[in-house]
Amino acid sequence: MTHTTISPLHQLHSWDAFTNAVKSSFLDKNALRLVNAAGLTIDFSAQRNSAELQTSIAQLLEDRHFIRQRHALFHGEICNTTENRPAWHTMLREPRPLPEVAYERNRILEFIRRTDSDRKWRNIVHIGIGGSDWGVRLANSAFGYAGTWRNIRYVANIDGHAIEAGLSGLDPRDTLIVVATKSFTTAETMANAQRALEWLKDANITNPYNQIIAVTAKPEVAEKWGIPKHNIFKFWDWVGGRFSLWSAVGVAAGLTVGSNVLAGLQSGAHAMDQHFLHASIEENAPVQLAMAEIMNRSVLGYGSRNLAVYDSRLANLIPYLQQLEMESLGKSVDIDGQAIEVPTGSVVWGMPGTDAQHTFFQWLHQGTDGAPVDFIVCQSEDHRWKEHHQQLLAHCLAQREALLNGKTEEEAYTENIQTGMSENKARLIAKHRMQPGGRPSNLIVLPQLTPFSLGALLALYEHKVFVQGVVWGLNPFDQWGVELGKVLAQGIEKEIKDETPISEKHNPSTQYWVEMFK
Repeated sequence: MTHTTISPLHQLHSWDAFTNAVKSSFLDKNALRLVNAAGLTIDFSAQRNSAELQTSIAQLLEDRHFIRQRHALFHGEICNTTENRPAWHTMLREPRPLPEVAYERNRILEFIRRTDSDRKWRNIVHIGIGGSDWGVRLANSAFGYAGTWRNIRYVANIDGHAIEAGLSGLDPRDTLIVVATKSFTTAETMANAQRALEWLKDANITNPYNQIIAVTAKPEVAEKWGIPKHNIFKFWDWVGGRFSLWSAVGVAAGLTVGSNVLAGLQSGAHAMDQHFLHASIEENAPVQLAMAEIMNRSVLGYGSRNLAVYDSRLANLIPYLQQLEMESLGKSVDIDGQAIEVPTGSVVWGMPGTDAQHTFFQWLHQGTDGAPVDFIVCQSEDHRWKEHHQQLLAHCLAQREALLNGKTEEEAYTENIQTGMSENKARLIAKHRMQPGGRPSNLIVLPQLTPFSLGALLALYEHKVFVQGVVWGLNPFDQWGVELGKVLAQGIEKEIKDETPISEKHNPSTQYWVEMFK
């Protein structure tokens, strides 16, 4: 967000108007409300809506200077106010980007082309964590689910089992290590990179650094670590980790599922960028998705949102969006440091359907709290088992309709009687079978899972997060909340290693376990 002093959200008349409009609107079970965006169709029919609500949304966005903030996002102005830098990830998918972006993009494509032409590197070990990991996993699971010529393994966690599993059984002479870290100082990533380097050295690789490439915003640090310049791919400090798939971070995916996948992702994301820039407020998919979330979270009090992804290839979309949304929106102060007096940032969780139906959908249907749901599905299959896809689509629509319509006690009682139950038992079981209904959801339909449609989907959620940040008045591009734990871990690690005395500042439980773990 560009930094200008803002009014606390709860003091705005337009916020009061929005809140009142939400409460006076209702969820019309007979409505059909569709928005088309970059080839996707988003069905908002299972959300509250009214003319009054849409008017209040427009006024609230005007009071929050949405148009100006959006312009700043797309023009490289300061949007990350606490770190005083742009959040210009949209530039990475521009067809005609900045010269330095075009240069790095071409370097990556040439590296992939040359490596493929030489049939080099049977194995890829991608070392990164958070934003340097989830996007690569997602691209590979989406488009390499049936196997690829190259094997890829991921090492993210500092748990030694992760690096052991990542390297076990591979031929060091036919393995490329990709180290992705914005700062090239991320503790977990650099510890795992060191183990990978030692593994190459133990195999008597003549020049192990030639089998390691770095993806970083600090190329000078990577070079000092030992990686030759020609193996270092750069991105910039104005690219946040959770927005970095569009950068050189995606190189491992390009080596496994192809550079055409990277290009398709960028093209789809750019198409969604254009929709976000030019669509009217009422027909703007990211805006409407964001305002539905604010309505459900800040006004109606839902604490979480479920992701029901009816495509097993998109299992990694769930942690990808968890990081995007919860790291961006898990804030309690606005850009001026003032407390935000309404609930922000939902818990985001989920599982692919139909697995989810056998895991937690009971809670969604009949739990005391419930949660809004984003149903995500592809209209057309690209496998040979059409009947499977028809069943998948049926389950997706049925679960959404059940959440919307529910079942009354009387309906359940009538059905029970028809099965031959006694009246007393029918009355009892009806109380257990009744479902409240009226639970909000969105349905996002991709024509088919392609790099283009996945890129559009990811950009849809990126812009949704941005709009929520604008309205709540917070900075969605920093993550100060993770810093304290990192700092404490550095001191505790030294204490466990017996390099320093156990600090008396620890609480008794921490002191006890540090002593036990020594």
